[in-house]
Amino acid sequence: MPQPLKRARFIFALGALLALLASLNTNLANASSQIFPGPRPFSVFVPTSYTSSNPAPLVIALSGYNQSGADFEKYLKLTSLAQVDGFLYVVPDGSKDLHGIRFWNGTPECCDFQSPKVDDAAYIMNIIKQVESTYSVDANRIYIIGHSNGGFLANNLACHYSEQIAAIVNMAGGSYSSQTACKPKSPISVLEVWGTADDTYAINHILGKPIPGALKILKNWAAINQCSTQAITLPTKFDFDSQLPGAETAVVQYQGCPAGTAIDFWRMVGSGHSPALTPNFDQTMISWLFAHPKAL
Repeated sequence: MPQPLKRARFIFALGALLALLASLNTNLANASSQIFPGPRPFSVFVPTSYTSSNPAPLVIALSGYNQSGADFEKYLKLTSLAQVDGFLYVVPDGSKDLHGIRFWNGTPECCDFQSPKVDDAAYIMNIIKQVESTYSVDANRIYIIGHSNGGFLANNLACHYSEQIAAIVNMAGGSYSSQTACKPKSPISVLEVWGTADDTYAINHILGKPIPGALKILKNWAAINQCSTQAITLPTKFDFDSQLPGAETAVVQYQGCPAGTAIDFWRMVGSGHSPALTPNFDQTMISWLFAHPKAL
């Protein structure tokens, strides 16, 4: 191909990319963020496509230990997807302990190490209630994403508020030590995301307490949802960790789950506790959530 033609095509492609980025930035600038005041204020990102006549999904992302909501959003980078895919998005802050460290009281195992205990499950459910009172929320598409300590709280919410939450994503977060503590009223979809190089992959210990790791949590959820005990590895693989070569993530799926629900495992071979996520991870995760509305 002649060099001038190559150069022209490159300039055209670059111009198209810059135009797309400019359009996205303009749309984000036109979007709004509604602050809800109170003892524990939070804000809701509202995409420009939102209309009260078209109920929107609601996604709440829960940060890890010693992270703020802003820190977690810098890691996940979901705001631009909230704009493109049209969902309401909340990234709240956990409480601060006596040392100024933010935490969630996810389960008795993690990570409220002081007294009196904070009822963070009630706090998150109140966020949902407040957002629903102001915006048109699709009641069948309310989703929770949690990382590490936030994953504990995501599992807590799935165990006790399954009638209101459609699905959760637990990224390297534990759950109750006893399966009997988890009593959902209806089946709920669960996606576990863990790196095999994470020392919490098999089992974790916090202050001497044994915490279920990825494999046990998956088996517990499969049993709770009355799926079969059989899990299969799908042929599909993903490149979700930018610091590892190739497609490192295998997809493991439990069979025989109730209609409309799933218990899935993204097994990130060689990844640690907080992998360097690719943009493909964000979109694939949101697509997985949206593919699992509340089973009716």
